[in-house]
This record gives sequence, structure tokens and C-alpha cells, in this order.
Amino acid sequence: RHAVRVTVFLTDLSNFAKVNEIMATYFPQPWPARAALGVSQLPKGARVEVDCILHLD
Repeated sequence: RHAVRVTVFLTDLSNFAKVNEIMATYFPQPWPARAALGVSQLPKGARVEVDCILHLD
């Protein structure tokens, strides 16, 4: 399976570089299309939420 689109929601945009570093360990090149959005809060106190669309072979 391959991620074709990833949306990352962050409550603190200063974590953006760290999220990039972590994401690189989960998604090999070529990287999927991605958007990162700053939000005021996430459920259950989460700091990051990741939504993925996968293509299943």
C-alpha cells in the first residue's frame, strides 16, 4: 500500500520540523502529497493528528 495524500494537523506549528523528521521514517520517497495545518485544538488533548489516503495494490 502507498500513501497518496497526507494531511497533518498541528496545535503548535513549532513542531513542524520534528513532524517532518518523524514522517520521513514512515513514508519513503517519493513522498506523498501533503498539507500541514495549524489548528487551535485536537480531540483528547492530542498535539498532532495525521489523516492519510492510501492506494491499496
